[in-house]
Amino acid sequence: MNRNVLSRRALVGVAVAALALAGCGGGDDDSDTGTGTGTDASAGASDYANLSGELKASGASFPDAFYQEVITEFKTVASGLTVNYNAVGSGQGKKDFGANLNDFAGTDSTVKDTDGPAAGSYLYVPTVAAPITVSYNLSGVDKLQLSPDTLAKIFQTDIKKWNDPLIGADNPGVTLPDKNITVAHRSDGSGTTNNFSKFLVAAAPAWKLKSGDTLDWPASTQGAEKNSGVAQLIKSADGGIGYVDFSDAKASGLSFAAIKNKDGQFVAASLEGATAALNGATIKDDLTYDPLNAAGPTTYAITAPTYILVRTTYSDAAKKDAVKGFVTYILNEGQTLAPEVDFAPLPEALKTKALAQLDKIQ
Repeated sequence: MNRNVLSRRALVGVAVAALALAGCGGGDDDSDTGTGTGTDASAGASDYANLSGELKASGASFPDAFYQEVITEFKTVASGLTVNYNAVGSGQGKKDFGANLNDFAGTDSTVKDTDGPAAGSYLYVPTVAAPITVSYNLSGVDKLQLSPDTLAKIFQTDIKKWNDPLIGADNPGVTLPDKNITVAHRSDGSGTTNNFSKFLVAAAPAWKLKSGDTLDWPASTQGAEKNSGVAQLIKSADGGIGYVDFSDAKASGLSFAAIKNKDGQFVAASLEGATAALNGATIKDDLTYDPLNAAGPTTYAITAPTYILVRTTYSDAAKKDAVKGFVTYILNEGQTLAPEVDFAPLPEALKTKALAQLDKIQ
């Protein structure tokens, strides 16, 4: 826990008490799961307290700060259940899931045929969303604006100097130094890379590197594992730039650029901008959605979703109950924690659909 611990626990306690007072002992009515995880998400404190055992999970580093915060708070109402989440990147998390090495996986990108999990063996459960910042380290420059095409040319190293005229055109009146640009990116399979590159595919005609969990980056760029690793690369290089999740960028004290959105407005990363992007996203039947490059004057253009992959069938009933109970907590009490660790909660309509998704688990 890293912020306002007592106040957050008080909020969670109020939420749990309110659920209990509302008659939320769903276990009596839900003989299939014993956790009361219907579409009204009415799991009360007693339901969580009945959970036991251990859950192993791995995957995306993008939502790690949120999941770790939720895991800590969840322990206060489910002392018999231990949840371990290992932030190894979306790509590895999906492989672990396909190999039955975890009970659920975190991913910021959808599952491809080469990822491991078989079609029909999993469900997507959206949890939160957040901005992907374009963070930079440039002495003397505390405000930076970048349009999508300029951003694309920086990251594929067509632009090599900070005082390039194209960067200058995005930043009238700003004195930019004659300094080399050092591009930092993820070296591991990453949903953050996937969403960042998907944004550039959608918004920047100049982008040549396509999209995916991994890209064929130019040899002059630098790679690191996890968002925190990219943040460290940026901090270590005067002239550095990279893409980092909002939580890690703030925790590392990085500056980040305002990005030109679909409406032509330069908007800096914020939870308000992410929420505006979420509200304009179309939700598919499998509950995946794309808030990248969303329309609207206040949207933050590089807003990324994140999901938990759960199995359609768990052979162990206690394991199934534990997964459903923990994810229900994420979608209910966990949503109140999200802004405290720099994530945007789900819109109510999407949250309701996510809770209903859990009822499909056998």
